[in-house]
Amino acid sequence: MDFALGLMIFGWIFVLLWIPFVVFSQRKVHPKALFTLFFAELWERFSFYGMRALLILYMTKVLFESMGQADADERAYGIYGAYGALVYGAPVIGGLVADRLLGFRYAIILGGALMALGHFTLGLEGLIFHGSLPIFFASLALIIVGNGFFKPNISSFLGTFYSANDPRKDGAFTIFYMGVNIGAFLSPLTCGYLGENYGWHYGFGLAGVGMVIGLIVFWINMKDYKDKGLPPNAEDYRKPVFLGLSRGPLVALGSLASVPIFALLLNVNEVLIPLLFVIGVVVLGYIVYYAVQLIKKGDTAFEPEGAQAEAATVDATMGADTELEPTPDAEDEVVETNKAMGQRLLVVIVLFFFHMIFWALFEQAGGSLTLFADRNVSRMGIPASQFAALNPLYIILLAPVFSWIWVKLNRAGREPSTPMKFVLGLTQLGLGFGVIVLGAQFFAIEGMVPLIFLLLMYLLHTMGELCLSPVGLSMVTKLSPAKIVGFVMGAWFLSISFAHELAAFIGKLTAAPEMEGEKVDPMVTLELYSNTYMTWGVYVVLGAALLLLLLVPMLRRWMNGIH
Repeated sequence: MDFALGLMIFGWIFVLLWIPFVVFSQRKVHPKALFTLFFAELWERFSFYGMRALLILYMTKVLFESMGQADADERAYGIYGAYGALVYGAPVIGGLVADRLLGFRYAIILGGALMALGHFTLGLEGLIFHGSLPIFFASLALIIVGNGFFKPNISSFLGTFYSANDPRKDGAFTIFYMGVNIGAFLSPLTCGYLGENYGWHYGFGLAGVGMVIGLIVFWINMKDYKDKGLPPNAEDYRKPVFLGLSRGPLVALGSLASVPIFALLLNVNEVLIPLLFVIGVVVLGYIVYYAVQLIKKGDTAFEPEGAQAEAATVDATMGADTELEPTPDAEDEVVETNKAMGQRLLVVIVLFFFHMIFWALFEQAGGSLTLFADRNVSRMGIPASQFAALNPLYIILLAPVFSWIWVKLNRAGREPSTPMKFVLGLTQLGLGFGVIVLGAQFFAIEGMVPLIFLLLMYLLHTMGELCLSPVGLSMVTKLSPAKIVGFVMGAWFLSISFAHELAAFIGKLTAAPEMEGEKVDPMVTLELYSNTYMTWGVYVVLGAALLLLLLVPMLRRWMNGIH
């Protein structure tokens, strides 16, 4: 048995033992719906990360093999950055459509179906239509559109099962985030192994199977959701609108019609940056305008509407443990006025930019860090794609620990506020890149860095991620009026969209020119990686952490009692 196959088998055995332990230990603390959504998201992320683990390698080694290494790298980074930007930009539209038309449930189902179709057509591109760029781009476009419906709405849906200041909420999102990363752990080991050893199409196709399983899990557990996540107006949802079709089928047809547009943007990705800038100005401008209008209303009472009232209570029939309900002291008493709600939205906007910086560097994992592992790390026979499993493995192990820590600190009155958790996340991200630079400058042998430095980097990055990412998702559901929570969640993912474009720019700084038609000397690429990671991964990230630390007191006040 080869080492890569052994890693895959170990991964599956470990997860099959770990999931029952987590569910059993948390079953009396959280609503049952958490675990249903946990499994659905697990398989959706299996499909997404299974494809992502192969994407940059497939483009540089197969799709653009006729180019030189530098040209292939640059073209692949451009497409990968555009793909990531669109994947996390589409949730703005998907969240808005769910808020106004579909509701969370149907948006999740539509998104999952489109993603599965995209994965299967990507597998067909490798199996039958080898090297067909139109099919390749159309497949990625289907995944982008599907993710736009799935990604923001399953997170927003989970938030409806907890009240705004429930001390279990950060812990619930951390457990949910562990489900995300179980899928992300298994998929590189499995899809990466099949793709690199037996054929890229097998890896891509298996990712599609994972998405179908996720849809089935979500569908058969509908009873766990009670009356949550339905369309805002069930009667209007069923009413024929155009050519005898109701809103659901019309949205599905419109989604398919948008696929060629996204495929074109992937191909001519240089136009994406100005387009994203315009979208960002409009989306963030609207949220700021909405917040300012609320602030102008002053200290008048903020009246919950519809889903807001639903989200403001914990449904005891879903397994909520009422003795864990928050009991804020006078200093942290939750203020429910229009002014307070407007200020909370401004906190989301400020943290948006620090969230973007974090992911611009963190997402090097799917780009330059994958090629760094392939070219400049002593991998001990492990395929480069399988290193994508390191981060989710650490999250699987550490997520319950962080969930327990947040609840324990909350009970002791010492839990860091959300902005402070962001500071901790950025700091650990910067330290992780510092470890890689240290290994490159002092311990590399003939351009090859010892594996231990990559392992330590991913550990630090993961701890930073656990301080920031699930907490950020929880924060959006806490600080946003439920009338626009799907839209704000989509805007939150837009920060990751911008981050991918910035990540592509940073990745291109590591591309080296050809040397007389041969592969670039590892000593040359190592210096490029080291210099880039020192500038962007250490200096920029730690500088951002320091700036945010100075803003924490102001942001804490603007949260008006929401911790």
